Amino acid sequence: MPPKVTESSVVHCPHCGRKNRLPRAASGIPRCGECREPLPWVTEAGDDDFTEVVEGAQIPVVVDFWAKWCGPCRMVTPVLRQVAEELAGRVKLVEVNVDEAPRLSERFGVHAIPTLAVLKQGRVVSRQRGAAPASELREWVRNALAG
Repeated sequence: MPPKVTESSVVHCPHCGRKNRLPRAASGIPRCGECREPLPWVTEAGDDDFTEVVEGAQIPVVVDFWAKWCGPCRMVTPVLRQVAEELAGRVKLVEVNVDEAPRLSERFGVHAIPTLAVLKQGRVVSRQRGAAPASELREWVRNALAG
């Protein structure tokens, strides 16, 4: 069962190092309580909380559909986390474990993993299937944000 949306995580600010509590769903852009710089926003969602965590976001969301047993997923996820840090304040990364979220997998037509989607205001604006080199993933995210 996925964690409740009310749960939060602790994120170290890449600018000043301060620990910040970051909710899974919130309005606006998360900022460091000390230096006020945007924080990288990486969280997870499942069948029960996807609407609040993803579709309620005011910034674009990169959704990473993955599974623990998937080798290519283990290569893509760290790259996406780095991209989320590089684009802090401009994008939110949400990881969806397809084994724990079958309704989302069906809704988004996930037939192979990893499958990535960029959503703006709850609407899919770009999709990517399969693993790709880090440079291509970065470019894909940046192009989706610009479009």
